[in-house]
Amino acid sequence: MTLVCHATNPDGRDFFVGDLHGRLDLLTEAMARVGFDPWHDRLFSVGDLIDRGEDSLGCLALTREPWFFAVRGNHEAMALQALSEGAGVAWDLWQRNGGRWVFLETVARVRQALEAARPLLPLAREVAVGSRRLGVVHAEPPDQWGSIDAAPAERLVWARERIARQDSRLVQGIDAVVVGHTIVDAPLLLGNVLYLDTGAFTSERLTLLEAGDVLARVDAQPEARR
Repeated sequence: MTLVCHATNPDGRDFFVGDLHGRLDLLTEAMARVGFDPWHDRLFSVGDLIDRGEDSLGCLALTREPWFFAVRGNHEAMALQALSEGAGVAWDLWQRNGGRWVFLETVARVRQALEAARPLLPLAREVAVGSRRLGVVHAEPPDQWGSIDAAPAERLVWARERIARQDSRLVQGIDAVVVGHTIVDAPLLLGNVLYLDTGAFTSERLTLLEAGDVLARVDAQPEARR
């Protein structure tokens, strides 16, 4: 499953959050600051719920909440592959990139939690906000949002080409796309792609933005005027 679409939320607000990496504490604080209402508001995550922080299982458990919607990050992809293959290259890669928390739990429990979360972590989401649409992927969207279902998973989950070349071209067919994956000092807008990963696991700064704020940032850019 590549893309899941969400209709406009008529009863509350929509928020977008950067990479959590086990920092459930920072998310709880951020939600309290904005007065998040779980009965009416929705929270969309750019993925990388796990690894490096202290509560990966707690962050994974968010996928079962009716107000929380995440996409798959490269850390979820690494963990799923490592737990599927066992000892070897994939396992070593995961361990080098924050997977050591598995030894604080049991492999069986972590595998069960990740497998339960897998179907709830599509590669992309699309959120209607009134007459406008916001996309969410972990790393990098295709140049044409309409081709999202044909985009390689590797690009959506791992790529850094756009930010490496500071590409400010608009992704066509969508008003804005929210991504994470690459740590930035503050939310960074390139064209209509907004990077939200502010390195919560080391910086203690987790970025949480309301949909209206995302769209306002995009609209303020000259290149966003079509």
